[in-house]
Amino acid sequence: MAGNRYDSGQGGDPRQGWPAPGSPASPQHGGSTGQPEYFTAPHEGYPQAYASADGHPAGPADPFAADRPGHTRAFAVGDEPYGAHDPYGDPGAPGGPDTYGQQADGYPGQDNVAVYRAGGRSTPRVSGPRLPWRPLLTGIYREPSRTFTRMRDHQVWLPALCVSLVYGVLAVLGMGSTHDEVVNSTFSVAVWAIAGAAIGFTLAGAMLGAVTYALARQFGGDGPWQSTVGLAVLIGWTSDVPRLLLALFLPGDNLVVQVVGWATWMLCAVLLTTMVRRVHDLPWGKAAGAAALQLLALLVLIKLPTLG
Repeated sequence: MAGNRYDSGQGGDPRQGWPAPGSPASPQHGGSTGQPEYFTAPHEGYPQAYASADGHPAGPADPFAADRPGHTRAFAVGDEPYGAHDPYGDPGAPGGPDTYGQQADGYPGQDNVAVYRAGGRSTPRVSGPRLPWRPLLTGIYREPSRTFTRMRDHQVWLPALCVSLVYGVLAVLGMGSTHDEVVNSTFSVAVWAIAGAAIGFTLAGAMLGAVTYALARQFGGDGPWQSTVGLAVLIGWTSDVPRLLLALFLPGDNLVVQVVGWATWMLCAVLLTTMVRRVHDLPWGKAAGAAALQLLALLVLIKLPTLG
């Protein structure tokens, strides 16, 4: 290999003393040149000489004539030894058989890539870091859309439980039918009445939130149930606090109490629909339908008896 600029010795260089093709000492006629025959591709600038398997010289136009049993044939960089007809080629490679895009009947197959479709978005909304309880309660009324999107994947059980207990106490004292009974009863009876109301409103809020979550999922929503129930409880009870505070000092049939009661119920409807829309990625119509049952229950069970 040294000095003849040929890898296999097939083609000599008279200046270096190597035998030319066809000479008695060439490898094609059994002569030994001392060079290994592992490489057969000549360098650029010298004539190509190949020999067929039976020893007869072949023309330079036959690139496969140098293949002989027991020898390795080299290919230039970038060449494909089998071309585009490799039976073991990659099905997905250019030129290879495409077995993934066709079904058995010859029609194009369907890909298995899951497409996000809840609300028509290409990707679901990404929630942010969890908010503490104070920014959470203020954010529900100052920036509801942003707050609900941020809290989409976070549970709010502790704030919801505390708000439910406080609302139960205010509800017992703010409703005219129970206010006089609790105030005029003994201490033990008052404590049991307040505790029972707090637990009852906690369970009622959780049940109404679960109904809202079930309807949202039925309409195609994809939000988690923890955030849906917790945020529904916070919205339902905190929005009614102004009316209960006024009812502590004014009778239930007062015009101011009634106006505030209807205004807070409408505010609850807007906030609850916004929450369902953001958490479950639903359009306004479906979000309002999912929140309708909880809003109707709040109106019939809490608002209308007090306002009447």
